[in-house]
Amino acid sequence: MSLRPHGGDLALIDAGGANLGSVMYALRRIGAAPRLVRDADELGDPERIILPGVGAAAPSMALLTSRGLDVALRASEAPLLGVCVGMQLLFEGSDEGDVACLGLLPGRVRRLRGGPGLRVPHMGWNRLELQRETSDDAATLLDGIDEGAHAYFVHSFGVPVDETDGAAVLAATTHGERIVAMVGRGRRYGAQFHPERSSATGLRVLDNFMKLPA
Repeated sequence: MSLRPHGGDLALIDAGGANLGSVMYALRRIGAAPRLVRDADELGDPERIILPGVGAAAPSMALLTSRGLDVALRASEAPLLGVCVGMQLLFEGSDEGDVACLGLLPGRVRRLRGGPGLRVPHMGWNRLELQRETSDDAATLLDGIDEGAHAYFVHSFGVPVDETDGAAVLAATTHGERIVAMVGRGRRYGAQFHPERSSATGLRVLDNFMKLPA
């Protein structure tokens, strides 16, 4: 995979997630230079924003709110990529703590049902089931990603495909039920899996995001 350096102002939001350092490292591997943002005053007017997250929706949302980032993220017109809990926060609400989220994408986060022989949390490598082939910006996130490509998941909550209320599901995965693995609508995008831990597939997703029009 050939990755070229990326310029431009990339804001990496500190939402208290333990994966912040690994996301920053992955971005540097593809030639990006992320700028760490801890509150609304530091956000400014970036060309792109990444919202990572590990843990639970309620404390992550509370942290964003306490720092004014909930309002700033809703107001920003820059392309925004949410990762793991960061993706879940883009939706209207989460059953995890019964919390209202950013409301940038329609749908609600639910606890995974699991099933016979399936553990919750869902932890490990799963195949991506590509859902969309269009010429719009959202589909650019899938460039170079093959049907059935593996990505690394760690989560107990997710967005069922039939809960998205029209949000563009770019990829799904199956863990007892079909859940959103990648989503995109307008300039809001998300990956439930961890790109920073998903080898070449994850680096490709990050690289594709950096190629979206600012």
